[in-house]
Amino acid sequence: MTGGDRPLEIVGFGRYLPTRVVTNEELERACCLQPGWIERHTGVRERRWAGPHESNSVMGAAAARAAAADAGLGIEDFDLILCAAGTPEQSIPDNSALIHRELGLGQSGVAAMSVNLTCLSFLAALDLAASMLAEDRYRMILVVTSDITSVGLSLKDPASATLFGDAAAAVAVTRTPAGESSRLQEVRFETYGAAADLIEVRGGGSRRHPDNPAMSREDNFVSLNGQRIYRMARRYQNGFLDRLRKGLATSPGSIRLAIPHQASGHSLRALRRNGFRDEQIVVTLDRFGNCAASSLPLTLHEAVLSGRARRGDELLLAGVGAGVTFGGVILTL
Repeated sequence: MTGGDRPLEIVGFGRYLPTRVVTNEELERACCLQPGWIERHTGVRERRWAGPHESNSVMGAAAARAAAADAGLGIEDFDLILCAAGTPEQSIPDNSALIHRELGLGQSGVAAMSVNLTCLSFLAALDLAASMLAEDRYRMILVVTSDITSVGLSLKDPASATLFGDAAAAVAVTRTPAGESSRLQEVRFETYGAAADLIEVRGGGSRRHPDNPAMSREDNFVSLNGQRIYRMARRYQNGFLDRLRKGLATSPGSIRLAIPHQASGHSLRALRRNGFRDEQIVVTLDRFGNCAASSLPLTLHEAVLSGRARRGDELLLAGVGAGVTFGGVILTL
């Protein structure tokens, strides 16, 4: 799927990071790993894990309020809450309604809905928001991600248990005013469902309901075949990037920064083979881990907060999510 050029301006950024910092030393003791194993294998130095009072909706609402404040707006100024999380707080209703309530909009009638493309949910939400704004269906949209993966990690699987972190991030988006350059230039998604079993949480749905006798405790944990995903990414990445924009597989061209999903240290290093220099690649994996769908907006927020990304810059946002799906966006900030 490829999307066309559409005006979209991000006018506010926000994030929420859980208060608990989980160090590599703590996890290496818990998983009986040698000192230094985690950073060598994952690229992560520390991550945040949510506490008992930090739910998806609480975290998402905090990030949303921060984005609204950054835009100089109140929550009442938005006519759509678009949730783009990869992990649910509960099966029904979806996260959007829970964040809506947490924001104090429970009696407002303001629309709230979700898009879930696991780790690529934020990119799908930007694509949807751009179309909705172009059609004048909405005027001001809050895109909110909030992911808690820590509850689904098993210490028996160190590769997964040490990689993931929890976070929330949000952006306020509107249609670009006349005379300004902010826009969503290119959007592309490609899914290879034959590999859908490479990233799974098998429990929680109708196939492996908790009352199903075949259900096991392990079905509720993240199952991740990192080596096969990495090999698949190497196989398809260049072709995907060239289909997103011709020549992108070998040269960044006019792109100022690459903002990748923080899947792993291996995935970040892969961008160097496509001609991106270290100073062009924004990395948050070392401090926050892989935060599922929240990784991309969290890393974009970091680029803006640090001054590396400025208004008018051309940015590449890209990654791989469960499914297995490749996604990429070229955005003029």
